[in-house]
Amino acid sequence: MSKKEFPLSQTDTTEVDVQALEQEGEIAADYIEGLLDIGDYDGDIDMDVEGERAMVAVVGGALDELVGKRGEVLEALQELTRLAVHRQTGNRTRLMLDIGGYRERRRAELTKLGQDVSDEVKQSGQPKPLAPMTPFERKIVHDAVAAAGLRSESEGEEPERYVVVLPA
Repeated sequence: MSKKEFPLSQTDTTEVDVQALEQEGEIAADYIEGLLDIGDYDGDIDMDVEGERAMVAVVGGALDELVGKRGEVLEALQELTRLAVHRQTGNRTRLMLDIGGYRERRRAELTKLGQDVSDEVKQSGQPKPLAPMTPFERKIVHDAVAAAGLRSESEGEEPERYVVVLPA
């Protein structure tokens, strides 16, 4: 198995098994392709490895039904795809599925939200709770808040878990 090192800092390194992640992507792509065929959807599948996870994206025309309201169908398809990969490899996967560029657009929206709320909290000095979000969405907001020099916490229970942005 080929392994590639990605430096975390000057003293730490971690090894990522790129070949295993590529295999996960191929299994996931085959599974998604089968679902697209069953549903008679047109779309091209792109595979990549980013950091420590396989990324599979479906690009093409009318795919909104596969994203659903607030990405709910996409989240369900991602979990089914992860189960399909787990079933074939025997390993838990952190595979990320995107359809029609939804996650990319959502990432930009949430980064801006995190920046805007950070500015608001800096001005007011008061904590600001946000609407419930998926783990993917919360991570993006936490990262944007940290980049703005503030801290944030997740509170509540799934599926109503949400981010609270805290003053410095």
